[in-house]
Amino acid sequence: MQSKHEWRTNMKVKLKEISADEKILLDEQIRERLYTYEPFKKAETIGLTVAMKGEINTKKIIEKAWTNGKRVAVPKCNPKTKQMTFHYLTEWDQLESVYFGLEEPRPDKTVVCPPEEINLLLVPGLIFDLNGFRIGFGGGFYDRYLQHYSNSTVSLAYQFQVVEKVPTESFDEPVEAIITNEQLVNVK
Repeated sequence: MQSKHEWRTNMKVKLKEISADEKILLDEQIRERLYTYEPFKKAETIGLTVAMKGEINTKKIIEKAWTNGKRVAVPKCNPKTKQMTFHYLTEWDQLESVYFGLEEPRPDKTVVCPPEEINLLLVPGLIFDLNGFRIGFGGGFYDRYLQHYSNSTVSLAYQFQVVEKVPTESFDEPVEAIITNEQLVNVK
């Protein structure tokens, strides 16, 4: 069995192989599936990360949510404590660029969103399995956050990021569903 590190390394290579045009198309297919997903349609508040280059573009999802009158909350990570808090985002200038080019909410310009106010949390990751387990980017921020979060979860992925089984550890928290460019995988 490959280590999580090997899984991550191999998947990052695959993700880099997607052409810019193909990425736009695949991202669009994934977003269209998300918009018809019942928990997304019902959610008053969605929590999600502002995607970095190479990840599925979430800025368009944020704009769609705003257009539909939904509230949007994005995470602020504390690298020292490995904890994450979500802040309501109402406009783009409330973001600042932090480490590795990650965009996060400015605490002085945003209001904290408690976990119970997020109806649907979009959980990022690199590799997902059919049981909803995932290999993330290695920080453990979402696994920690999910321990205190009890509403709906979904992950967005390219079809090739979904495998039969990933190695899991006792603290790993599965998501309820995975939306890819080809299908909706309902886990629960």
